[in-house]
Amino acid sequence: MDKKEIVKHVDHTLLTQTATWEEIKQICDDAIAYGTASICIPPSFVKQAKEYVQDRMTVCTVIGFPNGYMTTAVKEFETKDALANGAKEIDMVINIGWLKDKKYDLIEEEIRLLKKACGDNLLKVIIETCLLDEAEKVKMCEIVTAAGADYIKTSTGFSTAGATFKDIELFAAHVGAGVKIKAAGGIASLEDAEKFLELGADRLGTSRIIKLMKNEEANGY
Repeated sequence: MDKKEIVKHVDHTLLTQTATWEEIKQICDDAIAYGTASICIPPSFVKQAKEYVQDRMTVCTVIGFPNGYMTTAVKEFETKDALANGAKEIDMVINIGWLKDKKYDLIEEEIRLLKKACGDNLLKVIIETCLLDEAEKVKMCEIVTAAGADYIKTSTGFSTAGATFKDIELFAAHVGAGVKIKAAGGIASLEDAEKFLELGADRLGTSRIIKLMKNEEANGY
């Protein structure tokens, strides 16, 4: 797969607690230069980033991040605030405790509410696969599909592990026809990025792919 094609599927990401505007600005510049799908940045930077990129790049942000245990009302407010500030894509974290308690209706209701707030804007649902067993992952495929979200996403990148090939294969086998897949967390090479896409992912949440390409250019290959 051509490198440019891989990059078109990347949500160029910077979500570290210490992120500064200068670093976010660099993310914006690199995303525009390389043609990524979006920039994925903290909510507090969304308005400034949108003003900076204008219509040159899609702004994505995270909601209920990274632990997911905020109340639904808080997540709804966060979502509406992010959209008002210029975000076009929302990556929300589920309440993992609810999943462990089998409160499936509450999870589906929350996703539905946030998707309603998003309207035509994309909603991606982070289920934090490293904390779930296989049955819970399959259940979340069903819930995300039923709730009408646009994507199911593996990971925040802030827990014990990130995306795996096995999880993408599992998602591909169990999500509904209208749901796309985002692999995120620990994607460290172009080879791995390509394999995630081949297995069924449509988006890749990573900070490393653009860094790798910049390094290749700097070293003349």
